[in-house]
Amino acid sequence: MDKFTRLTATACPLMLANVNTDQLLPARFLKWPRSRGLGTVLLRDLRFDADDKPRGDFPLNDPRWNGAKILLAGRNFGGGSSREAAVYAVYDYGFRCVIAPSFGDIFAQNAVKNGLLTAALTEDAIAELGAAVSTDPAQQIVVDLERQTIACGERTYSFAIDPVSRNQLLNGWDDVDLTESYRDRIATFKAASRQRRPWATPA
Repeated sequence: MDKFTRLTATACPLMLANVNTDQLLPARFLKWPRSRGLGTVLLRDLRFDADDKPRGDFPLNDPRWNGAKILLAGRNFGGGSSREAAVYAVYDYGFRCVIAPSFGDIFAQNAVKNGLLTAALTEDAIAELGAAVSTDPAQQIVVDLERQTIACGERTYSFAIDPVSRNQLLNGWDDVDLTESYRDRIATFKAASRQRRPWATPA
């Protein structure tokens, strides 16, 4: 997994609340292997109409935000079912950070395991960011995970993130890597356990 320390990029304003995992990746695409390109069907049923034509008023279809690596969203982003493939779709589309007031717990847990930063800001702060990038789509936003700040123009905001998730992203660790980081402590515990409980060690 790639490390996440600092990102400077444009942001797409998807100012919708309660965007759930079923919307992020509709169920009919769950059988697709990731190699087929889950990013192409991100938010498929919101991005396209009944005739399978792109909705011109949907932010992800607006050429002004092509190549954006930051997604601005409303509260409870990623709520709903636990499908990890919803994170794959967001990441494979090109987003490396989602900024929202709150996230579905399982979505946020899956995100950190795949290198996607979920940064929580107040609704007022996100509204300010959304207004800034709507006025100037080329506006760069700087997300600094070490400092836990988000900067846009002259404004800087502090964001919240679980400290364990922060540590994993900064180091590029998945759950196995996180466990491996405690290797010395685990070895010390095992050695002491053998001394205290020799009967518990298989012969």
